[in-house]
Amino acid sequence: EVQLVASGGGWVQPGGSLRLSCTTSGFTFRTNSLTWVRQVPGAGPDWVASITANGFGTSYRYAVRGRFTISRDNTKNILYLQMDNLKPDDTAVYSCAKGGEYDWRSWGQGTQVTVSS
Repeated sequence: EVQLVASGGGWVQPGGSLRLSCTTSGFTFRTNSLTWVRQVPGAGPDWVASITANGFGTSYRYAVRGRFTISRDNTKNILYLQMDNLKPDDTAVYSCAKGGEYDWRSWGQGTQVTVSS
């Protein structure tokens, strides 16, 4: 069974930073592209960023480009999302998903990120 669990969320003021982590099980971490998605109440999940299996390729939605950094540690099987210069529009539940930008699926338990003053 594929499982993905995100952590590291919380409340932060605009301009602040958070680092999210995602631990996984049920599939071979190092051979799969991975993705972060986010969801606000009443809407479906939106793609945020993806990273290739070897970590050399990354892609970001336009709204977070230059502020968010996706990375992974294939020795520890952990996916990360460094979020800097956070804005109120970034408020959402963030989850990690198996797959890349166009084929992500099986997103797991998310972590709430709230950006407000």
